[in-house]
Amino acid sequence: MKVLIIEDEIPAQRLLKEIINQIEPPVELVGCLNSVESAVKWFQTNIHPEIVLLDIQLSDGLSFEIFQQINITSMVIFITAYDEYAIQAFKVNSLDYLLKPIDKEELQIAFDKYEKYDRKFLQEKNNDLDYKKLMNLIQEEKKEFRKRFLIQANESFFHLSVHKIALFYSLQGITFALTFEKREYPINLSLENLMAQLDHNQFFKINRGLIINIEAIIKVHSYFQGKLKIESNPKHFEDIIMGKDKAASFKRWLDN
Repeated sequence: MKVLIIEDEIPAQRLLKEIINQIEPPVELVGCLNSVESAVKWFQTNIHPEIVLLDIQLSDGLSFEIFQQINITSMVIFITAYDEYAIQAFKVNSLDYLLKPIDKEELQIAFDKYEKYDRKFLQEKNNDLDYKKLMNLIQEEKKEFRKRFLIQANESFFHLSVHKIALFYSLQGITFALTFEKREYPINLSLENLMAQLDHNQFFKINRGLIINIEAIIKVHSYFQGKLKIESNPKHFEDIIMGKDKAASFKRWLDN
């Protein structure tokens, strides 16, 4: 399987390269581009790869402009931080989407999906997408993040503000919110769906089972084999360990 990266941020390019090198079965990276103009020229002179990892905002415009200038036969995995409405549009009309910062497990799942789907069906479906309308939608739509959750307590309800939540974690298939006041409440959303609604400048998905608020991070310690151990307040019921594959993106997030 051949893969092309179109991403204008060098750190994000580097992270994608690192993750691709860890993907199974191995894939071949055919190039890294950073603009609409360079992408159009590349597709005009090269055999199109099976998959394109495509950022939405490039150095010279939105990536949907590429599809207005040239017919691309590759399957597209969008890289985006746009809100849930736009994300759903991507899911319907493309192979998949990824939310920044990129997660190795999610990229692996997206590649596996390519192997499972019928490619002819995906190409026909992708060709039906009106990229101009979708581009206008993103340009016109103001990004909104979730501000609160409706919480049920016995026979009453109240709202819980997002900024009061230190951690989201999954336990036995149930998602919980842990507040800075050390109170826990069940949330009727998966962690993956939560990340699509949270401000990525404020929250980071540490692993499959935990999302952390930057304000809850006290210290970060080096751990075994390139991993990180995170000290939080309030404390989680178990050690917060981040894998080596996400450590670099986590450090960039802290320094943003």
